[in-house]
Amino acid sequence: MNTNTFPSSGAAALSTPQPTSLYPALAQVQPALASLSPALAPMSVPAGTVLFSENSPCRGFPLVLEGEIKVSRSSGDGRSLELYRVVPGELCLVSSACLFRTQPLSAHGITTKPSTLILIPADIFQCWLETPAFRNEVLGLFAERMADLTSLVDAVAFHKLDRRLAAALLGRGQHLTITHQALADELGTVREIVTRLLRRFERDGWVVLGREQLQIANSAALRELASSLTS
Repeated sequence: MNTNTFPSSGAAALSTPQPTSLYPALAQVQPALASLSPALAPMSVPAGTVLFSENSPCRGFPLVLEGEIKVSRSSGDGRSLELYRVVPGELCLVSSACLFRTQPLSAHGITTKPSTLILIPADIFQCWLETPAFRNEVLGLFAERMADLTSLVDAVAFHKLDRRLAAALLGRGQHLTITHQALADELGTVREIVTRLLRRFERDGWVVLGREQLQIANSAALRELASSLTS
């Protein structure tokens, strides 16, 4: 499914967590979330659903109950750089910034797995910001996300790509099913550079390359290279 807007609301699974258990500050907001039903019923979408797109108006504030949203920015040449991911209990920085300033979205969001969420309209979001607990939660998110993005900028600007690629390969098990393009998107570079580096790793005996998959042959060497990211 590939759309530029949120899909229509649908019945969520009975096992979906209650919003207030994931977002405790919602217990204090007015109007209460429960009073807004069924208009704001949870919606369930499959993996690969585009929830919002760059330069489009923000249609609301997503509260993730299940699943995961990957938020990324795209370049003019088609490359994409992942900024962060939103999981249950977390908030979307791009959406909140858009609603604060009434500006188009600066990134796009796509579900990485089947997900359930509630889309809060802009006017309701603005009312909720008058509740100190909710406002503090949103502002606290800005501080956390800014720290994450600062680290990302530092990695992109100052660290060699081979070190970042080594770090990206670790922690996924010995056998990875992933394309060179997917790794390039994750690292914010082009496929050709990732392919060149992987072939170098293969010549060094660190990985064994296959079609849309690779096997880690020397995780210690990759870990040593990746550790220099923080040195």
